[in-house]
Amino acid sequence: MSSTGTTTNGSRAFAGPTASKATRVVGLMALAGIALLLPLALLWSPPEIDQADAVRLFYVHVPSATVALYLAFGVTCLGSLIYLRNQSVFWDLMAHASAEIGVVFCGFVLITGMLWGRPTWGVYWEWDPRITSTAITLILYLGYLALRRMDLDPTVRSKRAAFLGIISFCNLFIIKYSVEWWRGLHQGQTIGIDTQLDGLMLFTFAWGMVTFVLIFAWLLMHRFRLGWLELQATTTSLDDAIAARRAESPQLTGEGL
Repeated sequence: MSSTGTTTNGSRAFAGPTASKATRVVGLMALAGIALLLPLALLWSPPEIDQADAVRLFYVHVPSATVALYLAFGVTCLGSLIYLRNQSVFWDLMAHASAEIGVVFCGFVLITGMLWGRPTWGVYWEWDPRITSTAITLILYLGYLALRRMDLDPTVRSKRAAFLGIISFCNLFIIKYSVEWWRGLHQGQTIGIDTQLDGLMLFTFAWGMVTFVLIFAWLLMHRFRLGWLELQATTTSLDDAIAARRAESPQLTGEGL
């Protein structure tokens, strides 16, 4: 992925791929993780006593949920807080990039959850508290991304998005404790001090977590870089427009005085 642009005088204002040495290393690590995760999850790990082979979705469903809900949206919340504190462009772009990736992962969570629910519960969708609160979270962050696309003053837009990013993150506490606060079909916590996994199943889950974190990191670096290039393009275009307007109006440059 790369992006280039030119100024009004024909010179190149910005250029550069979104890839770097770091992204290539992380990308190769993510590919290696996927290559091992697939046989671990689909072939080598044993079936579960009650869910049989349906449990194999656990190795991608739970890691993607953890990355989306706690890592990706957590970065968005952190970036929003820092932006409101010191107007950091870096953290504003980071919050936006992480939210986009989090939405993709959250959608994947709901899809894999539906596929898992069919053999486990007999239906693809049930208005279970955790499923419902997760769907609401997806809607909230889709609203966040829609706000990012509104034609507003950039500073006003970033501030409003930051507030929405922080408010939306609060819904994650409802997701986490929904299985304790309300009765539903969704199972409780599987991983904890008293984990229900052991042996190869536990290793496969841990490997899935590492793999999905690497995928997230790789996507985040690329999306952040793309956001930075988009910002440079916008800034350059604005500077060029101002320069062209001044060239057309001598009064603006003092030549007519």
